[in-house]
Amino acid sequence: MASKADFVQYVADQCSGAGEIMTKKMFGDYGIYCDGKIFGLICDDCFYLKPTEAVRPLLRTLELCPPYEGAKDYFLIADVDDREYLINLVRETCKALPEPKPKKKKKS
Repeated sequence: MASKADFVQYVADQCSGAGEIMTKKMFGDYGIYCDGKIFGLICDDCFYLKPTEAVRPLLRTLELCPPYEGAKDYFLIADVDDREYLINLVRETCKALPEPKPKKKKKS
């Protein structure tokens, strides 16, 4: 079951204080990015955050599970209604994640 567009937009709006938030459709669900860095997934109307040790102590509940079959475990963030909480989680996650690799230029 894919995520509903209104849920995806809601989560993106809730995270928007952390930086420039965008979502991209991926394999029927969505990747969510802050300032060009992917920090989570939205699958089946659930928000999953890439796990980092920096964020672990900030979580209200620690629930690790895969967002889809065969995936690595992510933090499942059930409380998407607390905007300040999400913004803080996104900021700290993005600080802990490596910078994205530069894209290779296509040969003409």
